[in-house]
Amino acid sequence: MKIGFIVNQVDTEIPTYTTIQLAFTAHKMGHEPYLMGVGDLVYYPEGHMGAWARRPTKKFKTYENFFKSMQGPKAERVPITSHELDVLFIRNDPSVDTETRPWAQNAGVIFGKIALNQGVIVLNHPDALNDALNKMYFQHFPESVRPRTVISRNVDDIKKFFEESEHQIVLKPLQGSGGKDVFLLKERETNLNQIVEAISRHGYVIAQEYLPAAKDGDVRLFVVNGEALQRDGKYAAFRRVNKEDDFRSNLSAGGRGVKAEVDDTMLEIVNKIRPKLINDGLFCVGLDIVGDKLMEINIFSPGGMLSASMHQGISFFEPVIESIERKVYYKQLYGDKISNKALATL
Repeated sequence: MKIGFIVNQVDTEIPTYTTIQLAFTAHKMGHEPYLMGVGDLVYYPEGHMGAWARRPTKKFKTYENFFKSMQGPKAERVPITSHELDVLFIRNDPSVDTETRPWAQNAGVIFGKIALNQGVIVLNHPDALNDALNKMYFQHFPESVRPRTVISRNVDDIKKFFEESEHQIVLKPLQGSGGKDVFLLKERETNLNQIVEAISRHGYVIAQEYLPAAKDGDVRLFVVNGEALQRDGKYAAFRRVNKEDDFRSNLSAGGRGVKAEVDDTMLEIVNKIRPKLINDGLFCVGLDIVGDKLMEINIFSPGGMLSASMHQGISFFEPVIESIERKVYYKQLYGDKISNKALATL
């Protein structure tokens, strides 16, 4: 199986990232992984999507050496096209490129659609990724799993919601990730106008009810094929705990990971959102759960699978690659008789 992984930039990846671990696992299992940044993508006159991709130069036993062979000036760059690929896994995070490389935000989706037309299995389905380019997509999931939310650029709307929410809300940009520009407003916040103004310079503002359970952090739970990812009875999840002086639990914002216990409440959330995940062809997503609410769904590049594996004492990368293997098998059996959207979650 030849599988391409689209990332933001190969040279900014690090070995512990989930994408690199998935690529290394595919490598260990006898497949041919290719790493490509969105700036490496090409459209050829024959109608093929392609890329100047990095690939391992030999068989490696450790993920550190595997990754080292694909990063830096000595890495082998080879042309690969959709005619040759079996699978294209789109794993770039558009929010990373919002300010410095806006052209790169939807490049993976655009080129993924070209690959899709050439018969490549594309994960996650490009149409769903396009819909999910900002957090408004989250509002299409059942209200019972979401916190109360207002999305607006009008400060009066935010103030009214602040009053209705007993003066405890979270403000964040509609587009963004990693805990950047996220604020907790409590009691009589005197800086509300300034905060809304600062966030709204870059688009819409999300105002969300504050959940008291957030003081204990959140749980990142991986969902594959519409089901909570598990192996040998253990779920691919870990709890992200915030620093004492910071309510954000994102690892990139200084939070730390600890072992998580997945309970029936979390599994019921998965059950409630499963129909839409299946309908939209979302193969692999990461849920951020606080108490009995779903705070966010990371659809593009859910990270932390290595943390989940370490805390649970078992690797969750193999079942993900095994699932992709089955999709390739089904594609060989049925060809175009099964759509990519359906195949993505089989």
